[in-house]
Amino acid sequence: MAADSFTSVSSRNVFQRLGDSIKGVLFGILLFVIAFPVLWTNEGRAVKRARTLTEGAGAVVSVAADAVDPNHEGALVHVTGVATTTNTVTDPEFGIAVTALRLVRDVEMYQWIENVSTEKKTKVGGTEETVTTYDYAKEWASGLTSSSSFEHPEGHQNPSAMPFSGSSWSAGTVTLGAFTLPPSMVGRIGGSEAVPVTDATVAALPPAIRENAHVSGPGIYLGTAPSTPEVGDLQVRFSKVPPTDVSLIARQSGNSFSPYQMAQGSIDELRTGTFTAAQMFEMAQRENTILTWVLRGVGFLLMAFGLGMVFAPLGVAGDVLPFLGNLLRLGTGLVAGVLAFAFSLVTIAVAWIVYRPLLGLILLAVAVGALVMIKSMSSKQAPVPAVPSAAPPPPPA
Repeated sequence: MAADSFTSVSSRNVFQRLGDSIKGVLFGILLFVIAFPVLWTNEGRAVKRARTLTEGAGAVVSVAADAVDPNHEGALVHVTGVATTTNTVTDPEFGIAVTALRLVRDVEMYQWIENVSTEKKTKVGGTEETVTTYDYAKEWASGLTSSSSFEHPEGHQNPSAMPFSGSSWSAGTVTLGAFTLPPSMVGRIGGSEAVPVTDATVAALPPAIRENAHVSGPGIYLGTAPSTPEVGDLQVRFSKVPPTDVSLIARQSGNSFSPYQMAQGSIDELRTGTFTAAQMFEMAQRENTILTWVLRGVGFLLMAFGLGMVFAPLGVAGDVLPFLGNLLRLGTGLVAGVLAFAFSLVTIAVAWIVYRPLLGLILLAVAVGALVMIKSMSSKQAPVPAVPSAAPPPPPA
């Protein structure tokens, strides 16, 4: 066994497992209940967002960036141009300074990482044996891993804090032609590129940092030697967002922009690159559709996992004979999935009846059909043999 790999074996009898699974029923019910508002609110959000974007597409006005037209004050405008700045953005700790829209510092620390793997085996009688393996390896990670939570912290201690963390700084003034972009929009501009690091960069660092600093690849290495990293060493890289083309749709507010409020939502779109208003609304609608399906999937999975936990005691009870427990889990898993699908459809359908009546009624019919099918499958029984009726008496002579 490797020095940084540890294995433990534990077992639970069928009664302990039944107790745990029964406790899990309550949590399963909670997941099942939470799924309903997740699905319902998602449908309302999706419809409102789609209507807002459709309404905005019919009201937007494309204007030039080179002059602020007071006639469009308060209007929903579409503007394209180069977002630029003359400001110098500085990292206050490292002293790195660039003329850019945004300066970003990424930090990774060399530290111990715990990887846990488990293997379970059910024996006749329902006892479950669990073999848990804890592997420890040194890796570069951007966030601090607390070694106090390790199963075997001895010999795998990480620093209690990172001396430097990732951060970003934006230029104070970013212009788009005659307009000034608000900070919320500047933060959304993409297209970053690496800030080169040289020996001169290291030489200009503050003395407390420069003492253990080295040029390593595209960044600065803080430690004894980049070739032999030790726990606690850091890799620091810098990137910047240079002046770049942007397109936006928002409310014209003086010489700047703000969210455009509509009846069912607001519009405040910015994208890196040059796009027409129609292209931007099309992309926003597509993103709305993707988010809607993702949240539908989340709602369905909450229901399926919740119902699976509710049915879990059946599988545990069947583990007295392991093959029987596996069959019960397969069956209850299938039932949980079908029920979750049907309940999800019903919830979405009812929400659609409120927001989109015609489609909602169609979907509700499909959902009810699924529930009827489940009921018929569960109540299906073998046919009872018919009892032959007595032969009729012969006619009188």
